Amino acid sequence: MANSLDVRLPDGRSLRAYDTGAPSEAGASDAAGVLMWHHGSPQTGAPLDPVVAAAAARGIRVISYARPSYGGSSPHPSRDVASAGDDAVAVADALGVDRFFAMGASGGGPHALAGAARHPDRVIAVVSLAGLAPFTDRFDWFGGMRAPGGLRSAREGRAARARFAETDEFDPEQFLPADFAALDAGWADLGADVARSAEWGDDGLIDDDVAFASPWGFDLAEVTVPVLVVQGEGDRVVPRTHASWLVAHLPDATAWFRLDDGHVSVLDVVPDAMDWLLAR
Repeated sequence: MANSLDVRLPDGRSLRAYDTGAPSEAGASDAAGVLMWHHGSPQTGAPLDPVVAAAAARGIRVISYARPSYGGSSPHPSRDVASAGDDAVAVADALGVDRFFAMGASGGGPHALAGAARHPDRVIAVVSLAGLAPFTDRFDWFGGMRAPGGLRSAREGRAARARFAETDEFDPEQFLPADFAALDAGWADLGADVARSAEWGDDGLIDDDVAFASPWGFDLAEVTVPVLVVQGEGDRVVPRTHASWLVAHLPDATAWFRLDDGHVSVLDVVPDAMDWLLAR
């Protein structure tokens, strides 16, 4: 169970943050370390039950926050991916956390990398699970995506992405049978959290997609801490070419390619990924 609080930023914005161990309990809850969880797109920002359970079994304190326009956090017009690095550190400061690990799934992957790029003195190591690579024309960035319409429209700007949102519908063919099985079992909280996120509308997802499809505000070469890139070979949301690009361009990358996994089922590796972080 994570406690929530609102973190006020110097620019007047606020971020809805979550913490499984209050700062006053740091001596006990931070024994193994602190993990900042970066949520996918769209979600509320609350850490998911399987993440909290795996962390608790390892004595890890989990903190997280809702990106702008998600889950009660203020909007941040024209935000780029890099801005999440500063927001993450602001949340860590408010929670009395100095150094921490970062883990992001899907849309959270690029934002986890942003923290390491902007604040390598604060982020120890990163795990990117089914995360996008920066937009490039060096490979077919949309190739293998079952439903690339949102990201394609985002290349034309926010107004085009917002228009697309008016008629967008979920394509179930994006997910493998293994993904649906994961949502019916261990990762049911993910599906429930996506549903809860609808309360705050589409702005967070729209802004995420525009940020993903635009310059991120940092180069992968700036991410000098160790990074574990985890990818399902059957992923139809973020195809394996994105993981290959990340591994080729991050200075210190390790790759785990999962033969039978898609976009959701690959999350079953979270406990092992936590062990990888703790060994850094």
